[in-house]
Amino acid sequence: MSITEYIQNKILTFQKNEITEYHIYMKLAGAVRHPENRALLEKIANDELRHYQFWKSISNKEISPSRWKLWKYYLISRIFGFTFGIKLMENGEEDAQEAYLELKEHYPKVKDIIQDENEHEDALIQLLNEEKLQYIGSIVLGLNDALVELTGALAGFTLALRDTGLIALTGMITGIAAALSMAASEYISKKSEDTLKHPLKASLYTGIAYLLTVIILIFPYLILKNYYLCLGCTLIAAVMIIAFFNYYISVAKEIPFKKRFLGMAGLSLGVSAFSFLIGYLMRSVLGVDI
Repeated sequence: MSITEYIQNKILTFQKNEITEYHIYMKLAGAVRHPENRALLEKIANDELRHYQFWKSISNKEISPSRWKLWKYYLISRIFGFTFGIKLMENGEEDAQEAYLELKEHYPKVKDIIQDENEHEDALIQLLNEEKLQYIGSIVLGLNDALVELTGALAGFTLALRDTGLIALTGMITGIAAALSMAASEYISKKSEDTLKHPLKASLYTGIAYLLTVIILIFPYLILKNYYLCLGCTLIAAVMIIAFFNYYISVAKEIPFKKRFLGMAGLSLGVSAFSFLIGYLMRSVLGVDI
């Protein structure tokens, strides 16, 4: 491939990315309720359209947006929060900025595009305002407690009870009671604090996060008969929840992933191993046979 062909292909790729991101930002701007966020997204969308027009003036070709990428990031943003979706997309633009540098000597205006992209990232970090992230502490509280407490409890129940139906019933009762307790504690905690967070919303986020985690962890005991296999599936599910949630936080709040993931996974699995041992000892010492 000649240098000219290489540059032409790069330009067409840039065009497609810019027009796709224009449509993504405009679609998201129409979906958000916060006026400041909407204005920010519309400004970024217009910048992306301007970048597209610049590359189009060089290639003299009209490029259609990537429908797959458009719907992918739109749906991710709608399901997991637009802050997460946008920052996930912006993370993918780091490679694009490196590619821009290759063409800077051919087209000096590229440095303005790179500056715009950096300003977009800074603006997103400073101005994006979303309820899910405001209450992330409450979600972490419910999720972390459920992972640590219930994985430990289920490990202990598994060896002590040795009956999947009984383990599921006991775990569900324990989990629901703990979810209500955690939600009530979070409500009282936020009620007594000088904070802008609504106590009822904070308690709901905590309780729902706890309850959803309980359902996922207990599910294997409802469909499988081998209680050791159930425990293995539950521990795998716990690690996957920890991995997903920490990835979400690492993207949305730009926090390192590895250290948080290893800490939470180690704590949950450690408590499970200790509880499994307690279940074995209690069964042996008390001589209970179910």
